[in-house]
Amino acid sequence: MGGAITDTLSRVFGALADPTRRDMVARLSEGDATVSQLAEPYRMTLQAVYKHLRVLEEAGLVSRPRGPQPRPVRLELQALDLMDTWIERRRVQAEQRYRRLDAVLAEMKEDEHGQDHGDSD
Repeated sequence: MGGAITDTLSRVFGALADPTRRDMVARLSEGDATVSQLAEPYRMTLQAVYKHLRVLEEAGLVSRPRGPQPRPVRLELQALDLMDTWIERRRVQAEQRYRRLDAVLAEMKEDEHGQDHGDSD
């Protein structure tokens, strides 16, 4: 993956490292919400909520369309798609590695059994 994509992934994973921001993303996956609606369950100031949203915006995870207040906060799926692609590539690589390991182990087991039979003759 190129440098720009790597930088974006770093921002996305960094933004999601915080449990409050992960919770906000989870809530937004159910539908758009205003900042006030997002702030409701948290014991923090609106200023703190805006700081969390700014991190999510800079990572490309959420957007707030221009217009009059209250503006909805919207989840941006492109950032999630990027993460999904990255994770899926790692999963495929790991699965291929495990399949190769399984094949080597099966081969070793066959060789072991073949030697056992040869010794008993």
